[in-house]
Amino acid sequence: MPTQIHIAETAEQVAEDFAHFFADWVKDKPMVTVALSGGSTPKVLFRLWANQYQDNIDWEKAHFFWGDERCVPPGDEESNFKMAHDLFLSKIGLPQENIHRIRGEANPEEEARRYAEDILRNVASRNGSPSFDMILLGMGDDGHTASIFPHQMELLSAEALCGVATHPVSGQQRITLTGKVLNNAREVAFLVTGQGKAQKVEEIIKGKEGSQRYPAAHIEPTHGALHWFTDQAAAAGLG
Repeated sequence: MPTQIHIAETAEQVAEDFAHFFADWVKDKPMVTVALSGGSTPKVLFRLWANQYQDNIDWEKAHFFWGDERCVPPGDEESNFKMAHDLFLSKIGLPQENIHRIRGEANPEEEARRYAEDILRNVASRNGSPSFDMILLGMGDDGHTASIFPHQMELLSAEALCGVATHPVSGQQRITLTGKVLNNAREVAFLVTGQGKAQKVEEIIKGKEGSQRYPAAHIEPTHGALHWFTDQAAAAGLG
Protein backbone atom coordinates (compact mmCIF):
# COMPACT_ATOMS: atom_id res chain seq x y z
CA MET A 1 0.00 0.00 0.00
CA PRO A 2 1.54 3.36 -0.98
CA THR A 3 2.48 5.87 1.68
CA GLN A 4 -0.26 8.44 2.22
CA ILE A 5 1.00 11.98 2.78
CA HIS A 6 -1.11 14.66 4.47
CA ILE A 7 0.39 18.16 4.42
CA ALA A 8 -1.03 21.03 6.48
CA GLU A 9 0.06 24.63 6.66
CA THR A 10 1.02 24.73 10.34
CA ALA A 11 1.91 22.32 13.13
CA GLU A 12 -1.43 23.05 14.81
CA GLN A 13 -3.26 22.16 11.62
CA VAL A 14 -1.35 18.86 11.45
CA ALA A 15 -2.94 17.93 14.78
CA GLU A 16 -6.34 19.11 13.54
CA ASP A 17 -6.02 17.07 10.35
CA PHE A 18 -5.10 13.93 12.26
CA ALA A 19 -7.91 14.46 14.80
CA HIS A 20 -10.41 14.70 11.96
CA PHE A 21 -8.89 11.66 10.24
CA PHE A 22 -9.01 9.65 13.48
CA ALA A 23 -12.65 10.56 14.22
CA ASP A 24 -13.70 9.39 10.76
CA TRP A 25 -11.53 6.26 10.98
CA VAL A 26 -12.79 5.12 14.38
CA LYS A 27 -16.52 5.78 14.08
CA ASP A 28 -17.60 2.42 12.61
CA LYS A 29 -15.18 0.24 14.55
CA PRO A 30 -16.46 -1.78 17.54
CA MET A 31 -13.16 -1.61 19.48
CA VAL A 32 -9.70 -0.23 18.71
CA THR A 33 -6.22 -0.52 20.16
CA VAL A 34 -4.13 2.63 19.82
CA ALA A 35 -0.49 3.24 20.76
CA LEU A 36 0.20 6.88 21.61
CA SER A 37 3.34 8.93 21.16
CA GLY A 38 5.01 11.70 23.10
CA GLY A 39 6.19 14.98 21.60
CA SER A 40 4.97 18.48 20.77
CA THR A 41 2.44 17.64 18.05
CA PRO A 42 0.70 14.93 20.13
CA LYS A 43 0.47 17.50 22.92
CA VAL A 44 -1.65 19.69 20.62
CA LEU A 45 -3.61 16.63 19.50
CA PHE A 46 -4.42 15.58 23.06
CA ARG A 47 -5.80 19.04 23.86
CA LEU A 48 -7.92 18.90 20.72
CA TRP A 49 -9.27 15.47 21.57
CA ALA A 50 -10.20 16.59 25.09
CA ASN A 51 -11.71 19.93 24.10
CA GLN A 52 -13.36 19.30 20.73
CA TYR A 53 -13.87 15.54 20.45
CA GLN A 54 -14.83 14.60 23.99
CA ASP A 55 -18.45 13.95 23.01
CA ASN A 56 -17.91 13.20 19.31
CA ILE A 57 -16.07 9.91 19.74
CA ASP A 58 -17.11 6.85 21.75
CA TRP A 59 -13.86 6.75 23.69
CA GLU A 60 -14.85 3.71 25.76
CA LYS A 61 -14.23 1.46 22.76
CA ALA A 62 -10.58 2.60 22.61
CA HIS A 63 -7.76 0.93 24.50
CA PHE A 64 -4.69 3.16 24.74
CA PHE A 65 -1.10 1.96 24.90
CA TRP A 66 2.22 3.74 24.31
CA GLY A 67 4.85 3.23 21.65
CA ASP A 68 7.58 4.09 24.11
CA GLU A 69 8.16 5.52 27.55
CA ARG A 70 11.04 7.06 29.46
CA CYS A 71 12.11 5.17 32.56
CA VAL A 72 10.69 7.74 34.97
CA PRO A 73 7.75 7.63 37.40
CA PRO A 74 4.27 8.41 36.01
CA GLY A 75 4.21 11.81 37.72
CA ASP A 76 7.49 12.94 36.16
CA GLU A 77 7.30 15.80 33.67
CA GLU A 78 9.21 13.67 31.14
CA SER A 79 6.62 10.87 31.25
CA ASN A 80 4.71 10.29 28.01
CA PHE A 81 1.92 8.82 30.10
CA LYS A 82 1.68 11.95 32.27
CA MET A 83 1.31 14.21 29.24
CA ALA A 84 -1.47 12.11 27.72
CA HIS A 85 -3.17 11.63 31.09
CA ASP A 86 -3.13 15.28 32.12
CA LEU A 87 -4.20 16.73 28.78
CA PHE A 88 -6.58 14.08 27.52
CA LEU A 89 -7.20 10.76 29.25
CA SER A 90 -8.24 12.26 32.59
CA LYS A 91 -10.84 14.45 30.87
CA ILE A 92 -12.86 11.92 28.85
CA GLY A 93 -14.07 9.55 31.56
CA LEU A 94 -12.21 6.56 30.19
CA PRO A 95 -12.33 3.37 32.31
CA GLN A 96 -8.97 2.61 33.91
CA GLU A 97 -8.90 -0.83 32.29
CA ASN A 98 -8.71 0.92 28.89
CA ILE A 99 -5.40 2.59 29.80
CA HIS A 100 -2.32 0.40 29.44
CA ARG A 101 0.66 2.44 30.58
CA ILE A 102 4.28 1.42 30.49
CA ARG A 103 5.55 1.47 34.09
CA GLY A 104 8.56 3.70 33.71
CA GLU A 105 9.34 3.41 37.40
CA ALA A 106 9.87 -0.36 37.20
CA ASN A 107 12.98 -2.36 36.32
CA PRO A 108 13.32 -1.76 32.55
CA GLU A 109 14.02 -5.34 31.46
CA GLU A 110 11.25 -6.75 33.65
CA GLU A 111 8.81 -4.06 32.50
CA ALA A 112 9.56 -4.73 28.84
CA ARG A 113 8.53 -8.34 29.41
CA ARG A 114 5.45 -7.44 31.47
CA TYR A 115 4.29 -4.88 28.91
CA ALA A 116 4.69 -7.41 26.11
CA GLU A 117 2.40 -9.76 28.04
CA ASP A 118 -0.17 -6.98 28.51
CA ILE A 119 -0.10 -6.36 24.75
CA LEU A 120 -0.53 -10.07 24.00
CA ARG A 121 -3.57 -10.22 26.27
CA ASN A 122 -5.29 -7.15 24.85
CA VAL A 123 -4.24 -6.65 21.23
CA ALA A 124 -5.56 -8.87 18.43
CA SER A 125 -2.99 -11.04 16.69
CA ARG A 126 -2.17 -11.14 12.98
CA ASN A 127 0.50 -13.36 11.42
CA GLY A 128 1.35 -14.62 14.89
CA SER A 129 2.11 -11.18 16.38
CA PRO A 130 0.05 -8.39 17.99
CA SER A 131 -1.46 -6.00 15.46
CA PHE A 132 -2.43 -2.58 16.81
CA ASP A 133 -5.25 -0.86 14.97
CA MET A 134 -3.35 2.45 15.08
CA ILE A 135 0.16 3.44 16.14
CA LEU A 136 1.13 7.11 16.39
CA LEU A 137 4.79 7.91 15.86
CA GLY A 138 7.04 10.93 15.78
CA MET A 139 10.53 11.30 14.38
CA GLY A 140 13.52 12.82 16.16
CA ASP A 141 16.17 15.04 14.61
CA ASP A 142 18.41 11.96 14.32
CA GLY A 143 15.73 9.96 12.50
CA HIS A 144 14.75 7.86 15.51
CA THR A 145 11.16 6.80 16.06
CA ALA A 146 9.46 5.45 19.18
CA SER A 147 12.68 4.92 21.17
CA ILE A 148 14.55 3.09 18.45
CA PHE A 149 17.73 5.13 17.92
CA PRO A 150 20.28 4.84 15.10
CA HIS A 151 22.81 3.16 17.39
CA GLN A 152 20.28 0.44 18.33
CA MET A 153 18.97 -0.65 14.95
CA GLU A 154 18.78 -4.21 16.25
CA LEU A 155 15.50 -3.22 17.94
CA LEU A 156 13.94 -3.05 14.49
CA SER A 157 14.41 -6.77 13.93
CA ALA A 158 14.26 -8.06 17.51
CA GLU A 159 12.04 -11.06 18.22
CA ALA A 160 10.77 -9.51 21.47
CA LEU A 161 7.72 -7.25 21.31
CA CYS A 162 9.29 -4.64 23.59
CA GLY A 163 12.89 -3.68 24.21
CA VAL A 164 15.03 -1.42 26.39
CA ALA A 165 16.67 1.51 24.62
CA THR A 166 19.27 4.02 25.75
CA HIS A 167 19.18 7.65 24.67
CA PRO A 168 22.48 8.33 22.86
CA VAL A 169 23.13 11.67 24.59
CA SER A 170 21.55 11.56 28.04
CA GLY A 171 21.99 7.82 28.61
CA GLN A 172 18.40 7.70 29.86
CA GLN A 173 16.80 4.29 29.52
CA ARG A 174 13.50 3.88 27.72
CA ILE A 175 11.09 1.06 26.94
CA THR A 176 9.93 0.82 23.35
CA LEU A 177 7.88 -1.26 21.00
CA THR A 178 10.15 -3.04 18.52
CA GLY A 179 10.01 -2.97 14.74
CA LYS A 180 8.20 -6.31 14.77
CA VAL A 181 5.18 -4.69 16.42
CA LEU A 182 5.37 -1.33 14.65
CA ASN A 183 5.36 -2.98 11.22
CA ASN A 184 2.49 -5.32 12.06
CA ALA A 185 0.01 -2.52 12.75
CA ARG A 186 -3.06 -1.92 10.61
CA GLU A 187 -2.40 1.83 10.50
CA VAL A 188 0.77 3.77 11.35
CA ALA A 189 0.68 7.56 11.43
CA PHE A 190 3.79 9.71 11.68
CA LEU A 191 3.13 13.22 13.00
CA VAL A 192 6.18 15.27 12.04
CA THR A 193 6.54 19.06 12.03
CA GLY A 194 9.21 21.72 11.67
CA GLN A 195 11.88 22.76 9.21
CA GLY A 196 14.52 20.80 11.12
CA LYS A 197 12.87 17.54 9.99
CA ALA A 198 12.53 18.46 6.29
CA GLN A 199 15.72 16.83 5.01
CA LYS A 200 15.06 13.50 6.70
CA VAL A 201 11.39 13.51 5.70
CA GLU A 202 12.45 13.99 2.07
CA GLU A 203 15.16 11.31 2.24
CA ILE A 204 12.85 8.75 3.87
CA ILE A 205 9.72 9.30 1.79
CA LYS A 206 11.66 9.47 -1.48
CA GLY A 207 13.76 6.46 -0.48
CA LYS A 208 17.02 8.29 -1.13
CA GLU A 209 20.36 6.56 -0.79
CA GLY A 210 21.47 6.49 2.84
CA SER A 211 18.00 6.95 4.28
CA GLN A 212 18.08 3.40 5.69
CA ARG A 213 20.40 4.62 8.44
CA TYR A 214 17.36 6.27 10.04
CA PRO A 215 15.12 3.98 12.11
CA ALA A 216 12.04 5.86 10.88
CA ALA A 217 12.81 4.73 7.32
CA HIS A 218 12.26 1.11 8.37
CA ILE A 219 8.65 1.65 9.40
CA GLU A 220 6.68 0.13 6.55
CA PRO A 221 3.65 -1.83 7.77
CA THR A 222 3.70 -5.26 6.15
CA HIS A 223 -0.07 -5.50 5.74
CA GLY A 224 -1.18 -2.03 6.82
CA ALA A 225 -1.31 1.63 5.84
CA LEU A 226 1.42 4.20 6.45
CA HIS A 227 0.52 7.86 6.83
CA TRP A 228 2.74 10.91 7.19
CA PHE A 229 1.00 13.96 8.64
CA THR A 230 3.37 16.92 8.25
CA ASP A 231 3.33 20.71 8.10
CA GLN A 232 4.64 22.61 5.10
CA ALA A 233 7.97 23.22 6.82
CA ALA A 234 8.67 19.51 7.29
CA ALA A 235 7.40 18.69 3.80
CA ALA A 236 9.48 21.37 2.07
CA GLY A 237 11.53 18.82 0.12
CA LEU A 238 8.58 16.81 -1.18
CA GLY A 239 7.39 19.26 -3.83
